Amino acid sequence: TRFYTYVSTMGNAMQAAAEHGLRFVVLDRPNPVNGVDVQGPVLDDGAQSFVGFHTVPVRHGMTIGELALMFRTETNLTLDLQIIRVEGWDRSQFFDATGLPWVNPSPNMRCLTQAVLYPGIGLIETTNVSVGRGTDTPFEIVGAPFINGRELAAELNAASLSGVCFVPIRFRPASSRFEGELCEGVNIVITDRSAFDPLQTGLELAVTLRRLYPVQWETRSLDRLLNDRQSFDAIVQGRSRHQIMRLYSAEREEFLRRRALFLLY
Repeated sequence: TRFYTYVSTMGNAMQAAAEHGLRFVVLDRPNPVNGVDVQGPVLDDGAQSFVGFHTVPVRHGMTIGELALMFRTETNLTLDLQIIRVEGWDRSQFFDATGLPWVNPSPNMRCLTQAVLYPGIGLIETTNVSVGRGTDTPFEIVGAPFINGRELAAELNAASLSGVCFVPIRFRPASSRFEGELCEGVNIVITDRSAFDPLQTGLELAVTLRRLYPVQWETRSLDRLLNDRQSFDAIVQGRSRHQIMRLYSAEREEFLRRRALFLLY
């Protein structure tokens, strides 16, 4: 995922290694949510930050080693870069098909289901909703004190998103946003992982929150992780997820052409 900050840490370390003439070695590893699916808007040029190091989509479908190759070439780094490749990985695999033990890639990403949801649900976590931090199921639930869980679940289920359903829920985060406060919202249940698109789900969630709670839901920080101004403006204007996806379809296709040069598997 583009806003997974360990990617930015690697990019910054690559720049430092280049400045000091050091070899940079990447021990590559599988992309846990597969290396095929590419989804979401591409980072606006000039919007680079620690939560968006390079102009890639939200879900880039690359390994950390492939990203390193892209960063070196596209940022014109003079760097002695060595990638130690993964053995026996098929890029269509999710992590549970590798036979490798799960190690949390982040403290709040405790299972593969949460990693699959993260590219979409993570988009809205800078806004004034809880994405389940401070509960046992981060990124599997979304809510806030101002949300009516039954209403939100009904609207999201009516959107006919593939491979997912939404169940009304009440929860009280033990820490993080809304600590100790009663929240209503939805439990996001993946019913068919092969059909599920986390970015469509995240966009539909944003569009629905904007429609149902135009005053209570604060959108001003949404663009911090989305980092695509035309998509952000479209959400604020109340456009549909299909209209928003069409806005970035051409830049996604251009990224696929760039990406093809750096794939190792």
